Amino acid sequence: MYRERPAIKVLDGILITGACLSTFLYEISNWFIALTVVMAIAAFILPGFHAKDVAGARLRVCSYGNTILSVFPYTLLVVIPVFIASLFFTEQLGGWKPVIVYACVTIGILNAYFWTGIILVYLTSKQIGLSKRLIGIFCGMIPVANLFVLSWIVKIATREIREESERYWRNEARKADQVCKTRYPILMVHGVFFRDSEHLNYWGRVPEELIKNGATVFYGGQESAGDVHTCALQIKKAIVRVLQETGAEKVNIIAHSKGGLDSRYCISMLGMAPYVASLTTVNTPHRGCEFAEYLMNNAPEKLKNTVAAAYNKGARALGDINPDFVKAVTDLTKDGVARLNAEMAPMESQFNGIYTQSFGSKLNHATSGRFPLNMSYYFVKYFDGYNDGLVGEDSFKWGSEYHFLTNKGLRGISHADMIDLNRENIDGFDVREFYIGVVHGLKERGL
Repeated sequence: MYRERPAIKVLDGILITGACLSTFLYEISNWFIALTVVMAIAAFILPGFHAKDVAGARLRVCSYGNTILSVFPYTLLVVIPVFIASLFFTEQLGGWKPVIVYACVTIGILNAYFWTGIILVYLTSKQIGLSKRLIGIFCGMIPVANLFVLSWIVKIATREIREESERYWRNEARKADQVCKTRYPILMVHGVFFRDSEHLNYWGRVPEELIKNGATVFYGGQESAGDVHTCALQIKKAIVRVLQETGAEKVNIIAHSKGGLDSRYCISMLGMAPYVASLTTVNTPHRGCEFAEYLMNNAPEKLKNTVAAAYNKGARALGDINPDFVKAVTDLTKDGVARLNAEMAPMESQFNGIYTQSFGSKLNHATSGRFPLNMSYYFVKYFDGYNDGLVGEDSFKWGSEYHFLTNKGLRGISHADMIDLNRENIDGFDVREFYIGVVHGLKERGL
């Protein structure tokens, strides 16, 4: 298992600091030149030993660079005061030459040391996003501020290295158990305004994690923006295809957002109940969104048509057959879902024998969420109460079991966090382990 090695960081700090300070001793003997070189080389090699328990080449390189960045500020706390003090003792040191040599060698060594660390971390970390990288570049030349930003970057990278390594070893430990190897394959059904994509998976890092733990995963592949009836037909085709490819009798559906409504309609209205073992809905608006209804009722017709035309054109280019922005949003309004629920109600008895469960989450504060949900949070709250940035809390509950997820602190868990859209590790909520738990629960039920 992964563990920190502070002794390596301390020793590396001593080596890189010693390499700088030894330059004052050149006048005594040329052997101190060799000492400087040896200590500097050793300081560049030693961080590699800190990555012993780190999983994977990418994380090991990140750990190497991050160890350097962890040591760098403490080295400055020694070499800068020593340089300032040397300015007052030039006569005792034999003139300005030792001071100039010390300054030049120290700048050269520490520049090489720092840039090695920052470049490797920037190239290999996935949790230090573009905005954080830009902040790091912008503040790099601002004294004091650059050290605060550096500590921020080190903290993020350290957490990533620790969490991803622990995840790797945890998966290795349970590999033989195949905790997600369900009886029936998993069909993951996406929500509105996205498509399943090989290159930008709607579900982020979740499917890969499920597959590592034994799951067989397929995708709904419905329109990104279509009415529920159309999308349900496409999900029906996906179910038939999965059954044909796998020889399975049924599928387990895990659906997010509007995908939950599409799946319910597919099961209750399109004769798919005999072929579905379970339906899990995640942050689905089972009672619609009042905020969406307000927008549809009050937005100028010209604006709606312009937005719809632009979206539909882009959606066709990305694979939609017949996208319809307006119909998709209308089916998510409070009245739209009420009509769908009324239509499905007489047929929902078909869910007898199908295990059903639902999940919802709450975004605690808009300021800590990611764009664009931080923009919509307060608007949705005005109409729908506490919400995940898009859907109100009262709309999530459906099925035989319901679970409401939140965490402590400012952030909470947004609509996008529930599908790992930003590939971001969140305090107090591990989205990949959440889905591992969901699928393992299906396995435990014999599904």
